[in-house]
Amino acid sequence: MAKRGVHVPQPIPGSRGDPGGWPVVVEDFLTDLAARGYSPATVRARRQALAVFAQWCLDRGLDGPAAVSRPVLVRYQRWLFHYRKANGDPLTFRSQNARLLPVRALFAWCVKNGHLAANPASDLDLPKVEQRLPKAALTAAEAEAVLAVPDERTVSGLRDRAMLEVLYCTGIRRSELARLNVRDIDRDRHTLMVRQGKGKKDRLVPIHHRCIAWLDTYQSEARPKLVVEPDDGTLFLTLDGTGFSLDRLTQLVRDHVKASGVAKEGACHLFRHTLATVMLEGGADIRYVQAMLGHAELSTTQIYAQVSIRALQAVHAATHPGSTKPMPSSRHRDDDEPEQFISSLRASPRELLAAALESEIEEENRGPAGSPDDTPS
Repeated sequence: MAKRGVHVPQPIPGSRGDPGGWPVVVEDFLTDLAARGYSPATVRARRQALAVFAQWCLDRGLDGPAAVSRPVLVRYQRWLFHYRKANGDPLTFRSQNARLLPVRALFAWCVKNGHLAANPASDLDLPKVEQRLPKAALTAAEAEAVLAVPDERTVSGLRDRAMLEVLYCTGIRRSELARLNVRDIDRDRHTLMVRQGKGKKDRLVPIHHRCIAWLDTYQSEARPKLVVEPDDGTLFLTLDGTGFSLDRLTQLVRDHVKASGVAKEGACHLFRHTLATVMLEGGADIRYVQAMLGHAELSTTQIYAQVSIRALQAVHAATHPGSTKPMPSSRHRDDDEPEQFISSLRASPRELLAAALESEIEEENRGPAGSPDDTPS
């Protein structure tokens, strides 16, 4: 049995003795993706989609990519459209799109690497993905209700409260939360380093006093009771001393949301959406919110995406309700926000651009990070 939280690669159906069969070609394709820097999550998602496609083809006597034509791909696309899940619901167009994209990528790779002479998927039209409004986010009061659920008198409760505080304060993804290391928290600068986020990009986000206070309490009172030597520095640990799996994180946060009595569903991503909502409602410019969340594409405002961390800290402190919530006196930090943080709130686009350019210069002066560029996933 696999260790909890460790993903076992899904096997690709077909004959492994056939050099042109599904297992050999697909595994070669996935290995190439990994070698080019695609994230394990991306490779795993493509493996799952291609395993379904390979099985569908095998059921129809198509034992490898060479047996697939454009009409076959159209049939598969229609099959996805008519497919019904166990509860009777169809796949959303977004899900259909997610299953077809790896198929199209596989055939493009097959042509490029000499497995096929022509690409049957070259002009395959993908479904138009619907533009859906996000589910309702938590209000500030509802978020506080969820944060109050864990029993901080217990080791697991104190850990959970600290995790929820980080999610609410920073809006980081669950995978980013799971990868946090103790060294990623800079208490002096009030920042949290997200390493290898989506697209394998690092980013720095501000954290307020209350979040730091809960992290300090967790690390001094709870984490020592959870850690198992050798300590690799993983910040949040399960009761058996291992890091959290993504599924476990989702279930844990969902349970706390449900236990709070809040009439909204969600888990880790609910706090990501909540962060964006409360900051925007508090008056934050969308450029800062997108920088906080690590979104790469900002359309016409993309040039302002890489704002300086100082300006971002000011907006976060001024618009996030958690930054003004008091902590018990024994857990409260007395640091004051520098006045220049607040003055940056009124910065003009020209001043913001200057800050971004200054930040870029600082990065250049620091020199290379010591590792080659990563291919975005």
